[in-house]
Amino acid sequence: MEPFEDENPFDNDANRRNSEQSSDSRVDLSEPVSPPSNGFSVVSPQPISPSDARPSFPSSGSHRLPQAYKSDYCCSRDHWLHSGEDVEILITDAQKTSLNSTSPYITYIIKSGTAVAHHRYSEFESLRSSLVKLYPTLIIAPIPSKQTIGDYAVKQAKAKEDTAMIASRKRMLQTFLNRVARHPILSNEHVFHRFLDGEVSWSEVLHSPPVSLLPKNILKAPSHNPTDTTTAIAYAALPTPSASHPLRRPDQRFLDSEVFTNKFAAHLSGPMEKVTRRSMKRWSDFAQDHAELGAALNGFSLNESEQLSTAIERTGQAIDTTYMSTTRLLQELEQTWAEPLHEYSQFASIIKKLLSYRHQKHAQCELTQDSLESKREQLEELEKSEREARRLEEALGRGRGEGLSASRIQAEDSERTAQPEQTDDTDVEPQTLAQEQSSYLPPHPGPNPARRRAPGMGLLSALSYTLHGMMDVDPETARRNSISKTRETISHLEDAQHLAAQDLKYASSTIQADLDRFQRQKVADLREMAITMARAHRDWCKKNLEAWEEAKKEVTHIPDHPNRLPEGAASATGPTSPNGRRDSTATVNGR
Repeated sequence: MEPFEDENPFDNDANRRNSEQSSDSRVDLSEPVSPPSNGFSVVSPQPISPSDARPSFPSSGSHRLPQAYKSDYCCSRDHWLHSGEDVEILITDAQKTSLNSTSPYITYIIKSGTAVAHHRYSEFESLRSSLVKLYPTLIIAPIPSKQTIGDYAVKQAKAKEDTAMIASRKRMLQTFLNRVARHPILSNEHVFHRFLDGEVSWSEVLHSPPVSLLPKNILKAPSHNPTDTTTAIAYAALPTPSASHPLRRPDQRFLDSEVFTNKFAAHLSGPMEKVTRRSMKRWSDFAQDHAELGAALNGFSLNESEQLSTAIERTGQAIDTTYMSTTRLLQELEQTWAEPLHEYSQFASIIKKLLSYRHQKHAQCELTQDSLESKREQLEELEKSEREARRLEEALGRGRGEGLSASRIQAEDSERTAQPEQTDDTDVEPQTLAQEQSSYLPPHPGPNPARRRAPGMGLLSALSYTLHGMMDVDPETARRNSISKTRETISHLEDAQHLAAQDLKYASSTIQADLDRFQRQKVADLREMAITMARAHRDWCKKNLEAWEEAKKEVTHIPDHPNRLPEGAASATGPTSPNGRRDSTATVNGR
């Protein structure tokens, strides 16, 4: 097996999968090429609709690699995604339907170029789950969370019909599709193309290759292509370590990544999201208070007349403008700050799982190496025992041969000395001689001497002795069988250890490359989020300032108070304030 090259797999010239094959779209490991050294193109994002000019996520910023030219498109969606243009997948609507179901559900209408597809939330879940299993070393974008049990308890049957929840879910699902479409590797996955194609049954996609070939345990499959079954026997010998298994030689890069990810997750899911929710709540209360105050002032203006009525009405309109601009600000903060913030909180959890997968692959490699060394030591002991047994057998064989030769010579000498005596005793009867010879025969040992219990043996020893006698076990045969099985196990472990080492090398390289890509994406998105928040607050201030400037003009047209003293009389009675009123503090101080 050729080793994988430790190169960045995010390459635009890598061979991709054609229409129905499961492994062709993966990174071509035979000829890895480093990423292009030129800069990244920055393209302005297209607005989702003419009426909503907010920036779309993910940001089309520095994280996005230039689109590579492809000539082997697997389908029309692949051709559209890699056409070189700044494509945008849109979810145009969310409709309630009960097609092929006994209960109604929400279906989302997806438009990608000229293709229109309808998918429900559970199908988005299955798409992401399939991508996670097909590409265990890549950061797969999250989808919006499910409704909690508390939401269902509060809203009961109307939880699925909540307009705000559906609108938020529609935006975040659209973001998920665009993140996959802009990924340098995931955008070539034909399963994703078929999801965008409205003429394909999604159930059929889930029950056909490559999704149907995915293993139950992703740790016992190749990292670069989990659907490959050619090495299933070798991968079956790999252990399945836990995510908390300690490593003897951890990689410092990924230890630093884990520390940074934990800090990142703590900041997002802790202070930032909590403060954001609290701020949104206060802005919402602020808007509601202004809505009530504006209505009260508009009603109060009807009871007044002339210029005072107009001034009160214009003040109420300014407060209404504040209410509407605050509502707009809330929408902007929800869409361009709170939702992306929650998405990046989910990203932190995804990266933790990705690093955990790489940790398990590393532990798997070390455990396999330990098992291999243990089996080699066991084989060495067995072979040593075999050599000792052979030497002992050879020594016994030589001793038996020498003993037989000596006994044969002694027997011949005794026969020669006994022959004259036998010739002299010719009158001995044959029957008497036979009886004398039979008296020296050993006693009959019984039906099976091997099963006889030796004196002084315990119950367990006697049972083991009896079983060995019944099984007729040959220690030499058992030892040689054990040596043969151990050698076979070592052979499987060597293959498994080689595959585990290659998987670890590939996973480390690919995960590090995707972390670098994610970092560029995160910087671009956070920059866009901060600029959008500043722009939203600026627009809010600008609209309110214009409304209150108009109200101020009307307020200045209100005539002076009828009890106001003339200018000459005012100077005689004492100093006045800049607004024409008498300064009471000056009167007190001047007495």
